[in-house]
Amino acid sequence: MHDNLTQQIFGALDRFRIELPSWGFADTGTRFGVFRQPAAAVTLDEKFADAGQIHALTGACPTVALHVQWDLPGGAADAPAVERAATAAGVRPGAINPNFFQDQAYKSGSLGNPDPAIRARAVRHGLDSIAAMHALGSRDLSCWFADGSNYPGSASIRARKHWFDEGLRALHDALAGDQRLLVEYKPFEPAFYHTDIGDWGMALLFARAAGPRARVLVDTGHHYQGQNIEQIVAWLLAEDMLGGFHFNDRRYADDDLTMGSIDPYQAFRIFHEIRFFEWDTGTTADIAYMVDQSHNLKGKIEAMIQTVVTAQALYAKAALVDLDTLVRAQAAADIVRAETCLQDAFAIDVRPAIREWRRSHGLPDDPLDAFRQSGYLARITRERAERRDVASASLGSGF
Repeated sequence: MHDNLTQQIFGALDRFRIELPSWGFADTGTRFGVFRQPAAAVTLDEKFADAGQIHALTGACPTVALHVQWDLPGGAADAPAVERAATAAGVRPGAINPNFFQDQAYKSGSLGNPDPAIRARAVRHGLDSIAAMHALGSRDLSCWFADGSNYPGSASIRARKHWFDEGLRALHDALAGDQRLLVEYKPFEPAFYHTDIGDWGMALLFARAAGPRARVLVDTGHHYQGQNIEQIVAWLLAEDMLGGFHFNDRRYADDDLTMGSIDPYQAFRIFHEIRFFEWDTGTTADIAYMVDQSHNLKGKIEAMIQTVVTAQALYAKAALVDLDTLVRAQAAADIVRAETCLQDAFAIDVRPAIREWRRSHGLPDDPLDAFRQSGYLARITRERAERRDVASASLGSGF
């Protein structure tokens, strides 16, 4: 590969970071059942340890996103234990995700619930999550809501919008320093008639109403079939309202598939729009890249390594688009030449340069192979199976 292209790839990878989700290492499933894996993490220490392995092999994942109800049930009081687990694993706590959907009280919504007491309860949970952010030094409060309705006439859409405005503003006003409120959207599931934050435009309006620290979070799985996600990205960049991503892939809807497994060209196009914006404006986009995947059939850690390696490759490819030529082709309405700029960059085999980059940083050439050779999976499978056996025996002795 040409030395200049190699240097472009090195520069891109040196700054690329993608956050891992704690829940991606635990047992998960579908609404029909959970398929358990013997090596799945249960404790916070195990989640951080697994994430630390991926960061050590890829050099790209220094932070771990946490769910308050699953990882910090005691809120800010759990911060010392989180810090110890993170330090032991060689990573840091990342975005804090409140849980506005699992509590039985949220059957009819959280911030959009018609009961003011439940709305107040949801706000308190959000404020407790922000207190945990303060204690951990986390920057982003990442909010997704399952709120909506299933039947026409069963909810006041306008009233719920008003309640969301109030609730999000209350959360925003509790932020400090450089902290941000990220507002996520989803067109459906579990609400099938209307979803309170159903698309990027609704999320944008809510973020603007909440205050200047609020931004939109784009989950690549949260769109209808055929939607042009990179256009959404370009618009949010132009409006200075793109805060972050939850990366995954999908065939039908929010499928939680490994990033790039279905449409790697889409993720490349998204990265291209971001780089094009940065090149065009001379600024660095303030975007948090995060993974949001929970694998039932693939091994948890291997699937996450696949995702990170794919993300690095696609980000590197996007860095190779000849933007000078692209701009000239766009100005001349030379459609074929402009499209070819993207196709040529996507077709470049960046793997040799990425291997060089890894060697220069003391990382293994092939992170997935290195993980398989490390013995880590066999060890944790054995240790975690033994722990479950002990727990089962202890439970049984009580009868």
